Amino acid sequence: MKLILGAIALLFTVSAGAASLERYKSFLNGTQSARAQFEQKVYDRGGKVTQESRGNFVFQRPGRFRWVYDKPVDQVIVGDGQRVWIYDRQLNQVTVRKLATALGSTPAALLAGASGIEKAFELSDAGEKDGLEWMDAKPREREAGFERVRMGFNGEGLQAMELTDNFGQTTVLRFTKLVRNPQVNASEFRFDPPKGADVLGDK
Repeated sequence: MKLILGAIALLFTVSAGAASLERYKSFLNGTQSARAQFEQKVYDRGGKVTQESRGNFVFQRPGRFRWVYDKPVDQVIVGDGQRVWIYDRQLNQVTVRKLATALGSTPAALLAGASGIEKAFELSDAGEKDGLEWMDAKPREREAGFERVRMGFNGEGLQAMELTDNFGQTTVLRFTKLVRNPQVNASEFRFDPPKGADVLGDK
């Protein structure tokens, strides 16, 4: 889940450079909020699909997001600007982390608007593939838990993310029905633990 927490902050920082970095900068400068659906596949080191899921997300700069997985994963991740809440419906368990701690050098910092992104990540242009301009983001900290994040852009904005962990496992996200700057309700970024749920972490 560290990878997906990560998949929420690179969308909100400013960078400059080659084609993909310019796409990134343009997308960020013109996007205060966004809503989309996603499909996620997890591949093992040998390229075999080990998990498939889908869901939807919404974010608002800075640091607010709601990432919802459909069944069978059945999980909700909410960033309220101060903390990140991870709710597993099947276990009826909530894990709470401070936003700065949860994002830090994780890919979630890439989507959710963490400050000092270039201190935490080394950003570079990764060229064109499958009709998209790709950007590489490699964590500068060895303890980040993953090796790199790749973000794919076209003229409409962010289309895909690929996250590779330290075990050679790759999580691929494809986004559809992306709407930039929709109206969002502040209640989407609030989370109240369900009655009876176990709450762990930084309450």
